[in-house]
Amino acid sequence: MVKIAHDGESITGLLNIQSMPISPHFKKLIFCIAPVFLLVQCEPQPTNGGLFLPEGFKAVVVVDSIAERVRHMAMTDDGILYGKLRNSNEKGGIVALQDKNNDGRAEVIEKFGAYRTLQKWSYSTAMRIYNGYLYFSSELVIYRYKLKPGTLIPEGEMEIVMTDDHEHGKHEHIGKPIAFDNKGNMYVPFGAPSNACQNPKRTPGAPGMDPCPQLEDHGGVWRFDANKLGQTQKDGYKYASGIRSVVAMDWNSEDENLYIVMHGRDDLLRLFPNIYSGWESALLPSEEFIRVTEGSNFGWPYCYYDQMQEKKVLAPEYGGDGNIIGRCQEFDDPIMGFPGHWAPNDLVFYDGDKLPERYKNGAFIAFHGSTNRAPYPQSGYFVGFVPFKDGKPSGDWEVFADGFAGVDPIVSVKDAEYRPMGIAFGPDDSMYISDSVKGRIWKIVFEGDKNNFGREQLVEMEKRKLLAHIRTPDETKDNLMAGEFTGGEKIYYTYCSTCHQQDGRGATGRFPPLNGTEWVIGDKERLINIILNGMEGSMEVNGEVYNGVMPQHSFLSDEEVADVLTYIRTNFGNDAGEIKAEEVKKLRSSL
Repeated sequence: MVKIAHDGESITGLLNIQSMPISPHFKKLIFCIAPVFLLVQCEPQPTNGGLFLPEGFKAVVVVDSIAERVRHMAMTDDGILYGKLRNSNEKGGIVALQDKNNDGRAEVIEKFGAYRTLQKWSYSTAMRIYNGYLYFSSELVIYRYKLKPGTLIPEGEMEIVMTDDHEHGKHEHIGKPIAFDNKGNMYVPFGAPSNACQNPKRTPGAPGMDPCPQLEDHGGVWRFDANKLGQTQKDGYKYASGIRSVVAMDWNSEDENLYIVMHGRDDLLRLFPNIYSGWESALLPSEEFIRVTEGSNFGWPYCYYDQMQEKKVLAPEYGGDGNIIGRCQEFDDPIMGFPGHWAPNDLVFYDGDKLPERYKNGAFIAFHGSTNRAPYPQSGYFVGFVPFKDGKPSGDWEVFADGFAGVDPIVSVKDAEYRPMGIAFGPDDSMYISDSVKGRIWKIVFEGDKNNFGREQLVEMEKRKLLAHIRTPDETKDNLMAGEFTGGEKIYYTYCSTCHQQDGRGATGRFPPLNGTEWVIGDKERLINIILNGMEGSMEVNGEVYNGVMPQHSFLSDEEVADVLTYIRTNFGNDAGEIKAEEVKKLRSSL
């Protein structure tokens, strides 16, 4: 047990490397850098459910855990909180929660709205209340229920508002967040079915298609009639383009505009190691906070925003070198750029009047947290706030709620105890935050003096920007994989660790673990085939559904494929046989 002081705050940590299913080489590295990088456990405050909040704010745990895990939420005017479950099952796809005795905790918890039989994939991506209806979505379908005041479970039939009917079905960035304006319109993004319009996808050095054909019906936002049922994309209007992937989206009623925090592209180091360092790849490109107007174009896949240079630059697939602007001057810039890979997964503008004035009309953003920041600590895992005035940011971003992860630094995504996902406000201006790891929900209220709330009430939260999961990492000191790697281990850390993590435990819901699964220790040919051809869509590993993308790695030689698969099958607690180059060659020739 190691206790350290960080800017006046006590942080307690336990370094337990021996129990981690990682390679002996990596264990040695961790012990070598232990004086600098302690895997610490933050001491939770006695109250606030372990969260760190600005002075005057208090938190209580509404429900400690929902087994199916809650992503996005919405609350009715009569105090019923609806949460979109991660996946629909026989119990339902939605949870309804009610606090009967006003202690902040839910006494009533009921599930309903099963829809899995309607489609192959059921991963949740949105929940909003609009015009008396509860709207929610999966990857391919937007649904709604008619709400009846005072009734916990909607009594009518579930209606289908819009269906993504593309023949390709499931692909990357297929989430369907939704937002509504005050004129009866619903806005829905159709995410890009690739990282940067490469063909083949996510292949080192491969150029991007130019023009990118995916922009015809993806990589943008479409506008629909919010009250019309049975729509498909052809019934909508292409409102904006050049937008890669969206989960966080909201309509700002103050300036009557749509706002998005876009997920930036990945794999700069893996795809172009001759241009980008590991440090640059960890921090870039920006998660872009954009104001979306009709006809706007933000430049994906040709460009990305560099928040450190504060400019949009040409993507390497289109001749960029990290500095060239070129055609990017033709595209719209974001209003703000956040560090790369923070994973903004919800955006809500606050329009109430019970919180301090600085929060009026400002934007709260749930940063779910990175998975692909290797070789540096994972980052994000907090709820941020951006003050707004006259429809524009009026100051720098702030840390509003932190402490979800429980550890700092976060070496592997599964080290995080909780990850903030959804945000909702109640009729009394209380804020609700959901967690995607265990299904915990917090309720946050303001009990301070709103008329005497200023910068001094934010001092302790400002200090949290110095923690490893928020600050800009030191290029040398914060490198968790310093040292020489050879053979399969080197290939793993180059091409695999950003997704499956340094310890092989993967990332919940996106990238499956490599330890103790039949996908790894079982059929050799199946495993080789996945490396050579990639895999996309939903898959089940050890009873959990994952919705990520495994890019093809056919560019690796037979020897490299054999080496990395042997490394995986003999590390992370696995004890399976080696794979030989001859086996890879034989299968490759048959494909």
